[in-house]
Amino acid sequence: GCTGGRRANGLPQGLTARTGGSPLVMTKSEVEGATVERRPERGRSLLAGAFLGLGAVAMTDEVIFHQILHWHHFYDRSTTSAGLVSDGLFHAFSWFATVAGFYLVVMAIRDRTLWVRALVGGFVTAVGAFQLYDGLVQHKLMGLHQIRYEVDLLPYDLTWNILAAVLLVCGAAIIASTYRQEPVRTASR
Repeated sequence: GCTGGRRANGLPQGLTARTGGSPLVMTKSEVEGATVERRPERGRSLLAGAFLGLGAVAMTDEVIFHQILHWHHFYDRSTTSAGLVSDGLFHAFSWFATVAGFYLVVMAIRDRTLWVRALVGGFVTAVGAFQLYDGLVQHKLMGLHQIRYEVDLLPYDLTWNILAAVLLVCGAAIIASTYRQEPVRTASR
């Protein structure tokens, strides 16, 4: 059956009770005096960071390259109208990812399980992964659009993809560091 996110001991996921008495039998005064330790959750913090990173990089790409500089649309292999529709869908995706990321952050803050280092690692990794996917798959493999048109693409492609790879490696290093560092627990009554 549904336990509402609670384990057999009655505490929500990620919580453990610390008392002076037996963990199985507690008096009313022990229950009232118990502290609950909340352990930061790597997975949820990583996911929140990834959603925020995807939303931020997609929005940045959309606003700077599509709207301000007019270098390309998300889909340039058809009419301008099709390009504008594709930009709108891309923008909707960026908002969905951003809202989902903020929702996960707020829930983790509420539950006192946010692990900032994992959040940052997820953010930077997602930005790098999106940029590398965009630069290699969308630009080169699928040919949906190029960074710019009517210019030598090599400097743009190298800058785009090298920056993406650097961000991806930095994000992976930050995530790897979360496996070497014990998260800081927060206690509450």
